[in-house]
Amino acid sequence: MAAKRVGEEPAFILHRYDWSESSLILEVFTRHRGRVALVAKGAKKHTSNFRPVLLALQPLKVSYTLSGDGQADIHVLKGAEWAGGHIMPMGNNLLTGLYLNELLMRLLARDDPYAYLFDVYGAVVKLLATQPEEVIEPVLRAFELIVLRELGLLPTLHEETLTLQPLQPEALYVLVAEMGLRPALDSDRAALTGRQWGLLQQALAQGESAYPATVRACAAVATALKPQLRHLLQYHCGSPLLRTRQLMMDLQTL
Repeated sequence: MAAKRVGEEPAFILHRYDWSESSLILEVFTRHRGRVALVAKGAKKHTSNFRPVLLALQPLKVSYTLSGDGQADIHVLKGAEWAGGHIMPMGNNLLTGLYLNELLMRLLARDDPYAYLFDVYGAVVKLLATQPEEVIEPVLRAFELIVLRELGLLPTLHEETLTLQPLQPEALYVLVAEMGLRPALDSDRAALTGRQWGLLQQALAQGESAYPATVRACAAVATALKPQLRHLLQYHCGSPLLRTRQLMMDLQTL
């Protein structure tokens, strides 16, 4: 059966590793086909046109062939070009970008498209490349919420998960991996009010405007959201601890 070709697909490289002395395997997040694995033959050669292009956190357009019925695990990269737009993030923003990539590598199944999540990821990466790290915190929380929602891992945020009772506006609630939203205990270090959770729920429900609306909703609660979302994400990622998170924690202790 003749090989089918995917042409000029918007994409970002999430991870790359050696396949042979001259070739690479790429884990790529594409807009219309989700996460796919591509072999870039000869990409490590000094004469390869792929060498300056196949970089993480850069918007690309890739072309590749689907062998046989298109169900093979690894497809063959035929072309890649930089789509333009921004430079590579630097410093802590670079580490943050690598964290996003590891998160998607752990959570996304192959060949399962998430076009809206792709667009949000691209917007976040652009901010990482162009904005100081001080303004990134609510953007990250919004991205984490959208990842969880798109994958069906986020409970509704306007009611207690176990009892399905509406949240009380001024009462405090915590999001935990094993049981969703529950009333906060005295021992909980981070919690949001029912009204704050409700505003996040409203923002996430705004269709194509969900990302900017969720960033705005996260602005006032980003610090309290961080440990709750990180715990929930790690729960769904499984063991071991996300390597980029461990690296960030190690750097903070220096």
